[in-house]
Amino acid sequence: MPDSGYPWPIETSRLDNGLRVVVSEDRTAPAVAVNLWYDVGSRHEPAGQTGFAHLFEHLMFEGSVNVAKTEHMKLIQGSGGSLNATTNPDRTNYFETVPAEHLELALWLEADRMGGLVPALTQETLDNQRDVVKNERRQRYENVPYGDAWLRLLPLLYPPGHPYHHSTIGSMADLNAADLATFQAFHETYYAPNNAVLTVVGDARATEVFALADKYFGALPAREDIPAAPDGSTVAATGRAAVETVTADVPAPRVYVAHRGHAFGTPGYDVLTVLATVLGSGRGSRLYQRLADGERIAQPDLVGAYGVDLAHAPAPLIATATARPGVSAERLAEGLATVVDELATVPVTAAELDRAKALLSTAWWRQMSTVDGRADTLGRYTTQFGDPARAADRLPAWLAVTAEQIAETAAEVLGAADRVTLTYLPEETA
Repeated sequence: MPDSGYPWPIETSRLDNGLRVVVSEDRTAPAVAVNLWYDVGSRHEPAGQTGFAHLFEHLMFEGSVNVAKTEHMKLIQGSGGSLNATTNPDRTNYFETVPAEHLELALWLEADRMGGLVPALTQETLDNQRDVVKNERRQRYENVPYGDAWLRLLPLLYPPGHPYHHSTIGSMADLNAADLATFQAFHETYYAPNNAVLTVVGDARATEVFALADKYFGALPAREDIPAAPDGSTVAATGRAAVETVTADVPAPRVYVAHRGHAFGTPGYDVLTVLATVLGSGRGSRLYQRLADGERIAQPDLVGAYGVDLAHAPAPLIATATARPGVSAERLAEGLATVVDELATVPVTAAELDRAKALLSTAWWRQMSTVDGRADTLGRYTTQFGDPARAADRLPAWLAVTAEQIAETAAEVLGAADRVTLTYLPEETA
């Protein structure tokens, strides 16, 4: 097993306006990935402006000063490339992978919408994308069985006023109430070069990328008064379990059990990552073995556990199971809680630990196998921890986790006192 989780070169630079530029050269194939991380997500949104970061994920494809509406996408795809964007509580990222000869085009496009979106933003465009987000909320969250689970879990895990209390999709009332000037001000505040990391991975020399970055981004002004997100690094323990039961149009009872653990990037989160894999990844996991295969109370394809990679607060660990026909929600919840509780009392075996580490190693190298996967990873570690080279530590940290650490962490953070339990009941059983 390699000692490092990132065995490629990394070179960095910083423009005079504060834009951080990260380059990792790889001549294996004539392609480059361009990834731009903005340090703005739903945790930065002030009261009354929830959903703004996610809306801008859409608006950034709707034209800028020198690029007409939809042209960004057409230019990249017409050059043989692919592109997309995502938003989460911690950040927004925009990315494209193109043939190496089109690197300059990708950088120009990203620079134009960083500096030229606000002058091109119209009321018509804003109204149109607000409607798109409303449809997205209906299609992804409201009209899908169990689709609003994340929207319900967040306020159960984090109290009002905490930056993770609300989801990235935000409040439709907030999006409807804000005028064009408010959205323009939000963009001018956060989408600045000194609040961003530009990462390029693939068939390009660092000197070339640094020069092109300065050519296209260098004249964009820095924003000196970017407000920090509210501090959510600690969440006071309540000593009380949080329970919510939802009756909805769902095919079977489903239970989510969630706990606040440790922030992504900390040693505690590394332990929880291995713990979650032991608990709920695949057919060899404890949840599958006990609930799906053993007691046969959970549907085999709908049982699992995972951590959520949030870096600025105790991040959630979530376990979930969906009942087989004839199994009650109460029985399922009891079984789920029992398996979670046993992580602190029933030692993880050497076989369980080896299996979990093998799964995590495979997942890591799958991410590292593509230039776009590496670009996103380096952008994350630069944005959140100030150093792209810290990505090399992640896999070795997982591989160093012991069974004793898993038991200690389970006893520390998976107790019933602060547990969140969300249960869905089919309407006909209510």
